[in-house]
This record gives sequence, C-alpha cells and structure tokens, in this order.
Amino acid sequence: MKKIVIIDYGLGNLRSVRKGLEHAGADVIISSDPEEIKSADGVILPGVGAFRDAMKNVEVLRRTIDKYVASGKPMLGICLGQQMMLSTSEEGGLTEGLDLVKGQVLRFPHSELKVPHMGWNSIKITQEHPIFDGIPEGSFVYFVHSYYVDTTDKNTLISCEYGTEFAAAIVNDAGNVIGIQFHPEKSGDIGLNILKNFVAMC
Repeated sequence: MKKIVIIDYGLGNLRSVRKGLEHAGADVIISSDPEEIKSADGVILPGVGAFRDAMKNVEVLRRTIDKYVASGKPMLGICLGQQMMLSTSEEGGLTEGLDLVKGQVLRFPHSELKVPHMGWNSIKITQEHPIFDGIPEGSFVYFVHSYYVDTTDKNTLISCEYGTEFAAAIVNDAGNVIGIQFHPEKSGDIGLNILKNFVAMC
C-alpha cells in the first residue's frame, strides 16, 4: 500500500482529501514531520485560504519540500496548494511562492462574471500526463477560487475558461510536481479517478 503524506501546515481541507485518497487505496498520514514527508511515496500540498498566510506557515518546511521534490517522487498541490507551487502571487501584495513551477498567480479580471469562480466548469486537456489517464476531454470539475495560475504552455496540463483562459492543472519540467486548481475531493467520480491516478504514480 502506498504511503501518502498530506502536509499539515495549518491551512487546508485535510479530512475530505484524506477520505478521497483512502478511497483510492492509499495509506494516508496527515503530518508536518519532515522525516514522514521525506519517506513518503507521495505528498499532497493542500490549501484553503490566503496565499501570504499559507507561505508564512509552510516556510519551516520549505527545505524539506525542496528535498522531496528533488528526489523525483510525486507531489500534488490542490487549490491554494497549486498556487503555492508558483513563483509569485499578487494576492495580499506581491508574495513569493515555492517556485517549483515558473509563473504567477493573478486575480480574475473585472467582468460580468462573479468572483470567486465557484462551482462546476469543464476542462480542456492540453497535454498528456499519467495523473489524467482516462479522464475525458470536457469533464466537469468543482472550483472555488478568486485567483488563477498563469504559466507557460509547457507547464500547463489542463486549461479552463472563466472570463480568461487559465491553467487548471500544472506540472514542473521534471513531471513529478503536479498542481490542480479544482477540488478533486468535491468533483465526484472524475476527482476520485484523478486521486487514484496519483496514487498509482507513487
């Protein structure tokens, strides 16, 4: 059974993500222990809340995360966890992220559309990756966010449209760090299949 560690840094929807991973057949631990993180087969960076607060809280684990990523093992960021993987965010004033994927986090532009972007929206798969094996083009997934990820085409796995086109899923150049903006644990069978694919990657 694959050991998956959900990083506990004080912000995140930990229980529902844990349930989804357990449903996918993983042995799940919620922990902030660097040794637990480094020994995991896979790591989840969750997140609900403000970017600046999240980066302040996770700073003590930054070297641990960098070492884990350098090992080549898979890491998945969910919602704010994805945004934290980027270079910078403009939320709450310009703040540095983990810089695991080059790019920035921007607020949705003013338009007739409501912000936050909340509810179901369809996704466009822009390049293949094992985490999206068997996920049909145009699948609907569940979003809740006011800021979006802007990165390069080569680092974008899935795009979505909400007033502007944005990266709904990202990947680093090595392919082992993946971020998804939507909530797989709230996205029904599609989300559970994505979590199963992540466990299979580990």
